[in-house]
Amino acid sequence: RHELIDTMLEDSERLQLTIDQILLAGKTGDSRRVDNPTELDVLDIVSECVALAGKRHHLLNGEVRLVAGVPQGTLVVKGDRDELVGAVTNLVDNAVKYTPPGGRVTLTTGHDASAVWVAVADTGVGIDSSELPRVFDRLYRSERTRHERGLGLGLGLARAVAETHGGSLT
Repeated sequence: RHELIDTMLEDSERLQLTIDQILLAGKTGDSRRVDNPTELDVLDIVSECVALAGKRHHLLNGEVRLVAGVPQGTLVVKGDRDELVGAVTNLVDNAVKYTPPGGRVTLTTGHDASAVWVAVADTGVGIDSSELPRVFDRLYRSERTRHERGLGLGLGLARAVAETHGGSLT
């Protein structure tokens, strides 16, 4: 019971963060930047997101496997921890939600000369190529997934967080 209460409290905090992000995005648009960025290890963020997803979904009773390809060392970025955790968690939640039993969600991280990156891939239903240009639009719901729970806000907010941090989401 204590574990369930802890998970509910974490979910409530993430919901509040999402509401704050929506309100802030509405006020400032695309020009917003992180006020007081701190140095963060992306590997810690990914680990936290994997733990949150595991608690929240119980990985669909073991029917969806969550795999994290996290290299040794550190991948440092500057930013807002809560916003970045919220954005990556949203991507993982979407991947788990749209992956059928027996499927897999994979997170990988890395870097090149110009950027640190996080990739989320799954064996789910995918996105039709004709819908790709719209998936980041606020309130957009794919024809294939309209029957699922959701509002069509998550991917747009995740992209806004990435851009606020000087990155991108594709």
